[in-house]
Amino acid sequence: MPTLQDHSTQNTDGKLFARDLVHDLIPKLKITENLVNNTLRFRAEKAGNNVERSHYQLLRQEFELEIMMIKMNLEHLLKRYAREIQDVTESDGNLTGPVLELDQHERFAIDSARKLYERARAIQTA
Repeated sequence: MPTLQDHSTQNTDGKLFARDLVHDLIPKLKITENLVNNTLRFRAEKAGNNVERSHYQLLRQEFELEIMMIKMNLEHLLKRYAREIQDVTESDGNLTGPVLELDQHERFAIDSARKLYERARAIQTA
């Protein structure tokens, strides 16, 4: 049986605990969205020249497109495991929940969300 630690950082075997989805991945995706909606927009508005402004606008568009793709695939996962995820959500983190079996699109979305979050953090701290 996989451990929580195994899946909170990697998703190589196509499995994820419901708690990791609810209390780790989804909050990080929301943080990433906030960065796109606030930080990148602000940086584009305050850019010193057109090249810098275009860079931040393009970066924002890339993030928005990636987030849209991630959300579409997560929506599929959330529908498939709606009851299990609801139980974990209502437990305020006390339940680990089941191990969710991910299809290839969901696995890609989970991995993409984690990478996007790391990129967002790097941009925010730069």
